[in-house]
Amino acid sequence: MTKFLFPLLSLTLLLACRTPQQAQSPTLAPALHSATDLVTWDNKLVDLGKVEKGEKRSMAFEFTNTSGVDIQLEGVSACDCTTVDYPRTVIPPHGKGHLDVVFDSTEKEASEKIDIDLIFKNTDAAGNPRIERVSYSFDLVIK
Repeated sequence: MTKFLFPLLSLTLLLACRTPQQAQSPTLAPALHSATDLVTWDNKLVDLGKVEKGEKRSMAFEFTNTSGVDIQLEGVSACDCTTVDYPRTVIPPHGKGHLDVVFDSTEKEASEKIDIDLIFKNTDAAGNPRIERVSYSFDLVIK
């Protein structure tokens, strides 16, 4: 039996090496496309300083439409600890937009920087949604 096993195994490996393989395209996450020509931010990073575990903090981010065309947000993406209220209407050129953000530190175990991604209905030349990112940071105090 072992006399036939080695040649059979060798033949299988040889055939496997000769079988043409198709290249697989990697699945890529969508790239963040800068929206810097769409908006100008008053402040893209808020430092909350010391935050006690369980505390909630509010903050705001304001931006101006500097694109010369109407813009509109499709949605926002943030950590579960973050609630974001954002404008759902069209913002005309030179118009202002405002994000009201509430951070709840209840589930946090360490200091961190949190990103908020804003996805615009406006697209780039390739048809990809324009995405802008703002952030906040905090130093967690556990008592």
